[in-house]
Amino acid sequence: MESTTARMTLVTTALSAMFLMCGCSTLPETGRDTLPPLRSYEDVVKGDGPHLLEVGDSIEGFNRGTYRFNYYFDEYLFIPVVRTYEFILPDYVEDRVSNAIDNINEFGNLTNNLFQLKFKGAGITLSRFAVNSTIGVAGLWDPAGTWGLKRQAEDFGRTLGHYGVGNGSYIVLPIMGPSNARDTTGLIADTAAFSLAGPAALVNNTAITTAFSGTSAVDKRHRVPFRYHQTGSPFEYELLRMLYTMKSDYDMAN
Repeated sequence: MESTTARMTLVTTALSAMFLMCGCSTLPETGRDTLPPLRSYEDVVKGDGPHLLEVGDSIEGFNRGTYRFNYYFDEYLFIPVVRTYEFILPDYVEDRVSNAIDNINEFGNLTNNLFQLKFKGAGITLSRFAVNSTIGVAGLWDPAGTWGLKRQAEDFGRTLGHYGVGNGSYIVLPIMGPSNARDTTGLIADTAAFSLAGPAALVNNTAITTAFSGTSAVDKRHRVPFRYHQTGSPFEYELLRMLYTMKSDYDMAN
């Protein structure tokens, strides 16, 4: 019940913020009796009302530049590659690829459940990997999920948060998009662990590791429906910053 209430609160807050920003993009009709133009984004954030949009962003200049780079990279390179991938592969095959990648990435879920002393989650993750790697044919199918063994998603960013580390400043990563100081540190740690002690270290083959990394990146973008400049808000940068922070806080609370 608490999880449902938290989810509803998150959705309501996000929708309220989106409607607020969309309202800021609309100019009133001109005329003798009309009110002054609606407030700017800065007025909304720094005004007397609730600061729904305020997020620590100490390197905003860099982040906005990276945001613009990500738009052009996504629009003219990444999305065309993803569309080609989707055109070549039937949906059924795409699902098998996604399942196999998720199965390999159970390594990170296992280690971070252990780091957080979530032994039940670690046990479920280990069982999922064993079942899906055998009965599921190298993870192409997910019979463990149908048997009630749900994925116990964890990463080192959440592990840091579990032990009280705050979000830190908002960061926009090249290509990968919204993050923050804690989650970026976690991403670096997870990548290092995967390469030095995880599946990549076991395979120890640069060509295979590179192919997996490229396929995983395309698959991840394929699963994310977001497209730059299609939110309908003139404050898309601020909107993404706010929603990412809200999601990060929600993940930590659950």
